[in-house]
Parts: sequence; C-alpha cells; structure tokens
Amino acid sequence: MHSYNKLARIQCVLLLCCALTPLCAAPVRLIFDTDMGNDVDDAVALAMIHALESRGEAKLLAVTITKDNRWAAPFIDAVNTFYGRGEIPIGMVRAGKTPDDANMLRVPSERKRPDGSFVYPHDLLDGREAPEAVGLLRKVLARENDGQLVIVQVGFSTNLARLLDSNSDDASPLAGRDLVKRKVRLLSIMGGAFPEGKPEYNIQTDIPSAKKLFGEWPTPIVTSGYEVGDKILYPAASILKDYSYVPDHPIAEAYREYMKMPYDRPMWDPTATLYAVRPSSFSLSPRGVITVDDEGRTHFTADDKGRRRYLKATPEQGTAALRAIIELASRPPDKLPRALKEYARPSR
Repeated sequence: MHSYNKLARIQCVLLLCCALTPLCAAPVRLIFDTDMGNDVDDAVALAMIHALESRGEAKLLAVTITKDNRWAAPFIDAVNTFYGRGEIPIGMVRAGKTPDDANMLRVPSERKRPDGSFVYPHDLLDGREAPEAVGLLRKVLARENDGQLVIVQVGFSTNLARLLDSNSDDASPLAGRDLVKRKVRLLSIMGGAFPEGKPEYNIQTDIPSAKKLFGEWPTPIVTSGYEVGDKILYPAASILKDYSYVPDHPIAEAYREYMKMPYDRPMWDPTATLYAVRPSSFSLSPRGVITVDDEGRTHFTADDKGRRRYLKATPEQGTAALRAIIELASRPPDKLPRALKEYARPSR
C-alpha cells in the first residue's frame, strides 16, 4: 500500500508539471488580423506563429487583412505555403485603409524562376479573389468551442469593429457582438501608447473603428503599446545569417524590400503575438478602461472592474522577448515545400 501511494504521488506531480509546461498544454487557437505590408514586423509575427504551431503551442485558424492592397493576401499565402500550411484561409478587407503598394508584398509575390514557377509558391494570386474578412471571421468563430479563441490584431481595428456590427448569417444565428462574447477568450492588440502618449499609427489610421473596439469589445483586451516594441529591435545580422538555410526566404526578402539593408527594426507586432501565446513573457498594467480620442491618442484609466490592460516590459523582459522573437521567426519549416527542396541548403 505504501508503494502504491508513493507511485500515485509521483504520477500526480508529473501530471502537474505537464500541465504547467507550454509544450504539454493545448495549443492556443489563433486568428491573426494584420495590416501586412505597412511594416515588416507583421511578417516577422506571422513567421513566429508558424514556429509556435510547429512547437505545439499554437494553432493558426485564419489570417485576416486590414490593408486593402491586392498583394497582401498573395504574400501571406506564400508565407503560409512556405511553412507548409497553404490551406489556412485568408480574408480580405473591403473598402479598407492603406491601399498603397508595398515592395515587401509585391516583389516576393511576383518573383518567378526561369521556368516560370513562383520562387515562393502560392495559389492566391490577387487579394481581390480572397473572401471578405468579416464573413471569414464569423465562419471561424462559429465552429470553435466557446471561450477558447484568441485573436491577435496587429493592424487597424477595421475588421474587428465590423465584426461587432455584423448580423446573423449562415455561419451563426448570433449577431457579431454576441458571437465574439461566446467564442473569444482574449484579444491581444498592438496599438496605442500607454499610459498616455502620442497618436499611434494603428489607432490613428482608423480612429472610429478603434473607438468602437475599445468601447464595445465584450471580452478582455490586452494591448502592446508603441513604447514596448519600440525598444525591441530585430537585428539585421539575424536576417543575414539565420534565414540562410534556403537561398530564398520570404521573410528575409520582405525585410530587405521594406527598407535598404542593413537596419534594425522595432518589433511592435511580435510583442502582441508573443503575449497571446506566452503571456508570462511580459508584465501587465492594472485592470482599467481604455478610450481613444479624436486625434487617435489612447487614454488608460485604472478600474478594478475594467477589462482592458496594457503590456509592460522590464529591460530583462525585453531582452528575453527579443531572443524568443529571433528564435521563433527564424525557425525553419518542419518540411520545406517540394518546389524549394532542390534549392535548400543543409541545415546548420
């Protein structure tokens, strides 16, 4: 009997350890909402999500886009395909913001080999062929278990504000706000400056949508302000070295096309992405309320009953976050696409 009790205690300890270990936990089920093309940190964040999925920490269910440019969806499709997940659905905003061209999207999406095949294979050739974002969001939310979904928004609030206003449809009899309340556990955002600061790009670009989101979103929001990612600089040296396991890499090419190399770029969006899956990476503000003024400034007011918080990072947390971002974003796919295998270099 003594041996049996001892064995039972050991088993309980092992089960507890497993429960507290990220690799033993159920993957975080994610939707990634992005303005891909306005900054290269969106591409780094998407690469991170693929690495987190390969590690069993996350499951990417869909990508929705708030940049109304025809090359955003093909580029995302190319990245997803590169990481072996070309089946992930992609939704596109309609009549959205920032339709301007971006080399970091167009150049990798258009590049072909001498035989006419794409350097980065993808099926979606034009974002205008992609499904509308809010309809896709409703479909994904409707089929998920209640209270399990995490949304990472690293662009404008356009899609999610429209989701709140959406009506019942074939996907769900619930109106948008009720559907969000039932299905979403957390919304992790990159946006604003805290506790107060200058107007931040993601907020300022679509102020009415940001006001609606912070005022009406029915589940907790944690936002990573400008001040967090601005101190976490992705080194150009990593782009030159860590992605060289293939001659052509969509993330490295996007980084080179975004600005003239070499440059170190702040990692605003990856901080919100990292928190969504590994929340212990950062500290949090007290609970409170976040409002957006007419100029796009965010204002935080502490309130014990509030459901809004913002990220805080000590220098040590910032250093650790950068290390995690580099490690995740530069992780090779589990399997290279067939079209790239003959060009691949041996892993280091």
